[in-house]
Amino acid sequence: MSDGLVSPATPRARFMAALDRRPLTGLVPHFELVFFLTMETLGKVHPLHRNYSQWLQMRPDERDRHRRDMADIHIQTAQRFDHSAIFLHPNPGTVEETCRLIDLIREKTGDRYFLMRHGDATFSIPSGAEMNDFAFRLADEPEKLHAEAARRVNVTLQRAEKYCNHAGLDGFALCSDYCFNSGPFLSPLQFSEFITPYLAKLIQGYRDLGFYVIKHTDGNIMPILDQLVQTNPHALHSLDPQGGIDIAAIKRHYGHKTCLCGNVNCAALDTGSDAAVIASTRYALKHGMPGGGYIFCTSNCIYTGMPLERYELMLKIWRNEGVYHDQT
Repeated sequence: MSDGLVSPATPRARFMAALDRRPLTGLVPHFELVFFLTMETLGKVHPLHRNYSQWLQMRPDERDRHRRDMADIHIQTAQRFDHSAIFLHPNPGTVEETCRLIDLIREKTGDRYFLMRHGDATFSIPSGAEMNDFAFRLADEPEKLHAEAARRVNVTLQRAEKYCNHAGLDGFALCSDYCFNSGPFLSPLQFSEFITPYLAKLIQGYRDLGFYVIKHTDGNIMPILDQLVQTNPHALHSLDPQGGIDIAAIKRHYGHKTCLCGNVNCAALDTGSDAAVIASTRYALKHGMPGGGYIFCTSNCIYTGMPLERYELMLKIWRNEGVYHDQT
């Protein structure tokens, strides 16, 4: 093997090598934030689609079966589709239940998979019902918004400290969306005031606790991309082509600073042609892979209603062409 190239033994180790932007040999690491097609593949309802009111009515033994079933869904999905990482979706999503889910997965798979949890605390695009109120608050009570942003980050980091006392969690995916396809919901100047400092504090707090951090946001991130990179996440996800994001340009300008995840066009997977899926997959691999620091995935997730055969087509190209070859 040539100098600087590594081939870690487990998918988890390979995923971490990619996050650290270390060159690899072999298949590019792959994961999805969410894989919702569990009924099609496993005949089971995804954990996030289960009714919390049912949990409240369960006996202790029923809750234990529910936990084990959720763990099996995560594991079987990762095994079937060669995921290197599992984004945990405990339901309910308390720290206690997350730790129990972590224990079950580690009990069954050891250190095979990188385990992450949602952990964003920054303001995301408000819902339609909340948009006007948020806009008024930006203008009328910025001090209160700053106080709320700081409180949310502090509370989230305090919760993260509880995971430090419970081995098994590797990192956090920060899933607050900031952008439409046309651009960010805040101007770059407003973003620098109300989002960036708090995102930077959150990411640094996670890093100080020993966790990896992947920052997710869809849409056109170009007007705020410099700010996102400056907050120092280990990786950016999902580099959305529907928002006009070109992974080739991002790799050129920022690939030496952060790992890149994604860029396979979900619109092509959902409603495009097979040729479009193949072209998008090849483009992401061609421009994401050079030099390492790349994790292969879609530009969002495998959501309900997406044709399973399109995802499997994407993976066929990845398995055949997403390979780093030994240069010796």
